[in-house]
Amino acid sequence: MNYHNITKEDMLNGEGLRVVLWVAGCNHHCKGCQNPETWDENGGIPYDNAAEEELFEALDKPYISGITFSGGDPLYPNNRSEVFRIIRKIKQELPNKNIWLYTGYNWEDIKDIEVIQDIDVIAEGEFIEELLDNNIHWVGSSNQRVINVKESLKCGEVVLLEQPKVAK
Repeated sequence: MNYHNITKEDMLNGEGLRVVLWVAGCNHHCKGCQNPETWDENGGIPYDNAAEEELFEALDKPYISGITFSGGDPLYPNNRSEVFRIIRKIKQELPNKNIWLYTGYNWEDIKDIEVIQDIDVIAEGEFIEELLDNNIHWVGSSNQRVINVKESLKCGEVVLLEQPKVAK
């Protein structure tokens, strides 16, 4: 798996102060994508031991709420095994950190994947430029959903994460 960046102390890609791993590879190619440079799975640099050490060192800070996987698409088929390995390792070594994942896939198509239950929040759905909505937190278009994974799996239907109130 390749990646483009590890962002430390990010406040835009999930609740709280986060670390973001921006992976390479996406087959959605959404018109108006913010990160088209991440579509090529061969772009970026190889995710290696040094990158993993950097990621876990940043994530281990007490003021960091958790990690967000973005890109590209962490659920791009060639990324899945490595992303899932990292998720399992985080759950084992840093169980108090929450895990967010952005994907262009819809919940209904991914909800039964084995490691999904270890993710706390999934922001899902392809970005649709014509549905751009700057008033929604954490996603760009109104068709996308921010899903509370644990609650959704528990009750068998999509439970959206409560959106923060916009200051007026």
